[in-house]
Amino acid sequence: MKVGVRDISRKTGYSPATVSNALNHKRGVSKETAEAILRVAQELGYQRPSRLDRIQFVVVRKSGKVLDESDFHPAVVNGVEREAKLHGLTTSYVTIDLADPGSHSQLRELCQDTTSGIVLLGTEMMEEDYEPFYGSAAPLVIVDGWCYHSFIESIVISNESSAYRAVHYLIGKGHTRIGYVRGNPVIRNFPLRERGCRRALEEAGLSWNDDYCVTVGTSLSTAYAAAKEWLEGDPELPTAFFAENDVMACGMMRALLERGVKVPEEVSFVGFDDLPVATVMLPALTTLHVPKHDIGAMAVQKLIAQVKAPRGFTCTTHVSTTFVERDSVAQL
Repeated sequence: MKVGVRDISRKTGYSPATVSNALNHKRGVSKETAEAILRVAQELGYQRPSRLDRIQFVVVRKSGKVLDESDFHPAVVNGVEREAKLHGLTTSYVTIDLADPGSHSQLRELCQDTTSGIVLLGTEMMEEDYEPFYGSAAPLVIVDGWCYHSFIESIVISNESSAYRAVHYLIGKGHTRIGYVRGNPVIRNFPLRERGCRRALEEAGLSWNDDYCVTVGTSLSTAYAAAKEWLEGDPELPTAFFAENDVMACGMMRALLERGVKVPEEVSFVGFDDLPVATVMLPALTTLHVPKHDIGAMAVQKLIAQVKAPRGFTCTTHVSTTFVERDSVAQL
């Protein structure tokens, strides 16, 4: 009979998370506890998996309002599948809705399968949503998310520095009245992008102006509707907007264009993500490209490394973006 983490947990009385941490030589487990767990594991005939059989791409949904409007995770999945295939691994796709009362037990079950590596999409997840993954026995990498309460290998976008570079670019084009398009609902990436924007303005001696800050929905239709409503108040317009993602930028651009405002001659735009919609807008949207396929491939490589060469620590990898200059920014 194959011995697993739960078998060792029942025998020792320690939680599966503690057992997993001890077996993986992670910090946070006392020397005495680790020795007791390893001794029982040896007695039971536990054998650490020497390879993975497959990759499980796990999407955790909360509202879906950000995930459903983006090609981010399909592109990451594509990168995962390609890299997994190179290593002879299959890829399965699991979507779990946190509104389902049984979601946490389902997630914990996934974490006990040591023959599968988990690529966890954290785009919509908040800190409390990571609790089922604490001490995962299965190799695990979070993509587009991070956890404070447990050290978990993660790959994140350099949100703050990327937004800083975008706004710095606008300033270099002569813009001093720069607005901000903010999303609702809020995901953890968005406040970091706002922080980057504020930093760029501050360094240039420019002020953040709340009158130029517009909160919109995160789908094209809701972003457009909220922008249209905001414009009905006949507000003073900045000469440029930085938007938290391309969907919001495109919704705001459409509302302005319908109102007769020229883009970029009167108002310029920079987005974030480089989604397909950015290329079909007129004008085409200047934005920040996220290397989605590469992130997926990197996640698989990290999972394989966790099995072949386990370490006593984890890493959070920040992936930079590439600035894509198109037609939506004017030189003043």
